Amino acid sequence: MAAMVYLLCALTSAACAGLLIRQYWRTRARLLLWSSAAFVGFALNNALVFTDFVLAPQHDLAVIRALAGLASVSLLLYAFLGDGL
Repeated sequence: MAAMVYLLCALTSAACAGLLIRQYWRTRARLLLWSSAAFVGFALNNALVFTDFVLAPQHDLAVIRALAGLASVSLLLYAFLGDGL
């Protein structure tokens, strides 16, 4: 059951990234660009969670997952604070 939740989270994040990218191509709003980049990172983070806990539990990917999450949140923070001003 947990494996399905991890996989669905990764697919949902990837779908959100796809929808944000599609809307960015229509409107060229920079906030959509940064948000879509962040959601690509969130999808990567969720895929790493799935890989870490389901596919390769013998390897510890906690540091890589944390860096992917930090990069994604940093992109959103930049989009809201830095680029929005």
